[in-house]
Amino acid sequence: MKKLLTCLLATLGLTTACGQQNFENAEVQEFAELIADSNVVVLDVRTAAEFAEGHIQGAVLIDQGQSDFMEKAKATLPADKTIAVYCRSGRRSANAAGRLADAGYKCVNLKGGIIAWKKANMPVII
Repeated sequence: MKKLLTCLLATLGLTTACGQQNFENAEVQEFAELIADSNVVVLDVRTAAEFAEGHIQGAVLIDQGQSDFMEKAKATLPADKTIAVYCRSGRRSANAAGRLADAGYKCVNLKGGIIAWKKANMPVII
């Protein structure tokens, strides 16, 4: 019983710790309105091959899977602008947004990624 209680408390602690976000999530329409602002930088964190298949106009590509992601991001992204981050489905971009926010950036993640974007018939550049 003691082990069960310990496991349960540990699980709840991890869930609470992992559930805290230091960035915002936005649905497609909200994201589209956000990126219309000139004080927002659109960041695609997919691979170069995925980017070439179609991306949001004006997006900067920095692959979050590369070991030098944060180094490239700090060299490329202005700290005084909001970073609108997206990937294929929203998972990698959430990871990237968290890492960037930890470094002091204000980030907004596109919920559902470019899949949701395309499903909503939003424009992509090929």
